[in-house]
Amino acid sequence: MSSLSFLEKKIKIKFNNKDLLQQAFVHRSYLNENPDFYLKDNERLEFLGDAVLEMIVTEYLYKSYPNSEGELTNWRAALVNAKILAKIANNIKLNNYLLLSKGETKDTGRARQYIMANAFEALIGSIYLDQGYEKSYQFIEREILKELPKIIKQKLYQDPKSKFQEKSQDKVGITPSYEVINEWGLDHAKNFVVGVYLDKELVAEGQGVSKQEAQEKSAEAALKKKGWN
Repeated sequence: MSSLSFLEKKIKIKFNNKDLLQQAFVHRSYLNENPDFYLKDNERLEFLGDAVLEMIVTEYLYKSYPNSEGELTNWRAALVNAKILAKIANNIKLNNYLLLSKGETKDTGRARQYIMANAFEALIGSIYLDQGYEKSYQFIEREILKELPKIIKQKLYQDPKSKFQEKSQDKVGITPSYEVINEWGLDHAKNFVVGVYLDKELVAEGQGVSKQEAQEKSAEAALKKKGWN
């Protein structure tokens, strides 16, 4: 495992509480094998970081672009999705700092990408608690918001969820909602089935190794079922 001080230099933030930084990388599978470890897993930090990320991206888009609510929503979804967060996490080599179970360490597929994205959100939560809103804003602007011009130019914001939301609002005046219908597997190898609803109508289902992937699959299936592609 690489030194956290090296990461601090890379992200240009010096933590007051080093444990907060360390905790951002503690996956719950690691605690299953190391129950006496002195820190808890990163899931609460991820929960906080997700909210901070969405708030900061929303504020930036609102202040920087006069576009419609629908367009801003699509751009925000493209900026905070797991694929782009995992890509940025890879760029700053967060993988070197993850604490995982032995089994999870061997998995380098899609599940690892979601672990990376979640760790990145946990890192944002740690920065927010340790450094406050302004430093969090600067970090997100530096690492994530720089991706926005490319997303707009190449229309990368047109993912299945964004498309289905846009079509649903346009054609039936309803914003889709998503609900986990089923989940199974070990903590470090979960599978989810998510349903997408228009009001109380279950339009389609999708399966994935994360809730977000399952949501995207269900939205993709819903677009086909409704003939809205």
